[in-house]
Amino acid sequence: MLDTNVVILRQWVDPDELPEEMAISAITLAELSAGPHQVRSSREQDAYDEHAERARRLEILQRAENEFDPVPFDAEAARIFGRVTAAVLASRHSPRRRIADLLIAATAVAAELPLFTTNPDDFLGLEATLEVVTITRPLLPRTA
Repeated sequence: MLDTNVVILRQWVDPDELPEEMAISAITLAELSAGPHQVRSSREQDAYDEHAERARRLEILQRAENEFDPVPFDAEAARIFGRVTAAVLASRHSPRRRIADLLIAATAVAAELPLFTTNPDDFLGLEATLEVVTITRPLLPRTA
């Protein structure tokens, strides 16, 4: 299963680091769906940049929707989410700011899939529950 960050960065990720068969969670699709709505302009960013970023995020969402049939967050994943939360708390980490990551982790555990991510620290405390495969974070071109 691909973490959301891998889906976003996939065009720059070394294909040899990715599994032959890839899946995403419905939670990843939810995060990607929210992404275009989270673009906000700042003093340094003009309206063109805001529209370009929104278009980039929409393209990533559309590609994911076209390519993947997301693994649902079902009743089994919901039960596992409790174990995932307990494991994070036992490792003295906070689950609060990591809810989407932990929902994705629970979905991967329920589907018996490893989770491929460029952010392994998002899954600290889950080593006994989830197989996390670290992908090298690619260097992005300046226009990305």
